[in-house]
Amino acid sequence: MSFKAPATMMEFFRKSEGIWFIERNVHHFDVTESESGESNLIVDVIEPNNSKVADVCALQDINPQLAMGGASFRWMATTDEKEPNENYAAILIDIPEDETKRTGKLIRNKGYVEGIPVVSRYWFGDDGVLTINTDYDNNQGQERAWFLNDDFRIRVSSVRMMNGVNLVTYCSERRCVSPENLATMQTQHAEN
Repeated sequence: MSFKAPATMMEFFRKSEGIWFIERNVHHFDVTESESGESNLIVDVIEPNNSKVADVCALQDINPQLAMGGASFRWMATTDEKEPNENYAAILIDIPEDETKRTGKLIRNKGYVEGIPVVSRYWFGDDGVLTINTDYDNNQGQERAWFLNDDFRIRVSSVRMMNGVNLVTYCSERRCVSPENLATMQTQHAEN
């Protein structure tokens, strides 16, 4: 099976659906420190007819009929936790700008940098790299993400405060394989 990079936001969301193990490194320029850590990310696709689409669009006074759908993102320290902390969750809704659906707006119920509803601009390059620019009240963020294959992706981001770049983050994200899929993979490997 050959790999095909997503070229639209809904393709990106569908390819991202599942549980991801994240290793991240964050460099804070204002205190010349770095930090690293691990976490899990749970991504669920939201279809256009889901009531969450209308709810999030209403926060920005945007017609939900323009939405192609979206995704919910929930971060956890580990999958051993009982439930994700809602303070580390966001819903993103895709509003493409044209027929190609390679560029558009992401309507978020909560931004990554500032926990407020926000509208981001996105586009996909010919190389499959997704770029998302977000202007917050006091910050500007840029995130770039791309898949190396179906089960591994890279994410880099920067946040610029009014006085310049404040932090840069690098994340490698590996899809967690379910026990059922692992058993199937082991069977296929044994047969080859």
